[in-house]
Amino acid sequence: MEMDSLPNGNSAAASPPQNPTPAAAGGMTPFPKLTQLTEALKLEHQFLRVPFEHYKKTIRTNHRAVEKEITSVISNVADVSDSENFSKDDAVNHLTSLVSRLQGLKRKLEEGSRTEHLQAQKCRARLNHLESADAENLAEWNNTRVKRILVDYMLRMSYYETAEKLAESSNIQDLVDIEVFQEAKKVIDALQNKEVAPALAWCSDNKSRLKKSKSKFEFQLRLQEFIELVRGENNLRAITYARKYLAPWGATHMKELQRVMATLAFKSNTECTTYKALFEPKQWDFLVDQFKQEFCKLYGMTLEPLLNIYLQAGLSALNTP
Repeated sequence: MEMDSLPNGNSAAASPPQNPTPAAAGGMTPFPKLTQLTEALKLEHQFLRVPFEHYKKTIRTNHRAVEKEITSVISNVADVSDSENFSKDDAVNHLTSLVSRLQGLKRKLEEGSRTEHLQAQKCRARLNHLESADAENLAEWNNTRVKRILVDYMLRMSYYETAEKLAESSNIQDLVDIEVFQEAKKVIDALQNKEVAPALAWCSDNKSRLKKSKSKFEFQLRLQEFIELVRGENNLRAITYARKYLAPWGATHMKELQRVMATLAFKSNTECTTYKALFEPKQWDFLVDQFKQEFCKLYGMTLEPLLNIYLQAGLSALNTP
């Protein structure tokens, strides 16, 4: 039996009209809002972990500073009590100096306590923000999330002032990681100016965490500092530096160490490709990229900006070529 032809040539239109599904009739989306919210919250691991890691780091730093100062004070008190060469006036002056140090320590403790309190408040603000999400205010909550993602992207791309203005105008300062990225900015700016001291200080502050993750970032910084000494033809200083800072890495990075030590013979103007590459300016760009990776790993951040990740996921879900 032949079907009647249709003006648009679509034979599917000849089938009897289908009854609308309850979801379609009610104007509901295929996936309920509650399901969307649940799936959205699963992606917020970084949102909570970054301030928590920052909080823990502040506590560790304050603890180390206090421990160091108290140990020094106790040692000085012991010296005074054990020495027979101190006159009464000398002992009083020495103890007065120690009291002054302890008063300075008290001020540092109060300042550290305030910093810890502010960071704890930030953790609480983020928990409250996640708890406030529900199906009724999903659109508003998603709008805030878009702004958070944009601030994250700006910070990673070094648009710090723009990120701060967006956070301030949207009143989401506690929901973004501006302070954490400003810490990274100091190291990045220094590396771009060919200075390794701030990066080495950062490695020292996070030594145990970096060691646990088997990071070689500090070793790479030391290699670059050695290369700069060779470039400046300070060979004796370079050898002394290598004995002090590079030799301890020999057990695990001997091949890289041997390659760098050979630059003492080849100099910075060598045409030998193997060693010429070590003197190229792009080595500093490599250190910047390496720092960014270590920094993100330390704070539990994604290596890619969140904006890129969400866009890639969204585009891959579209039914387009």
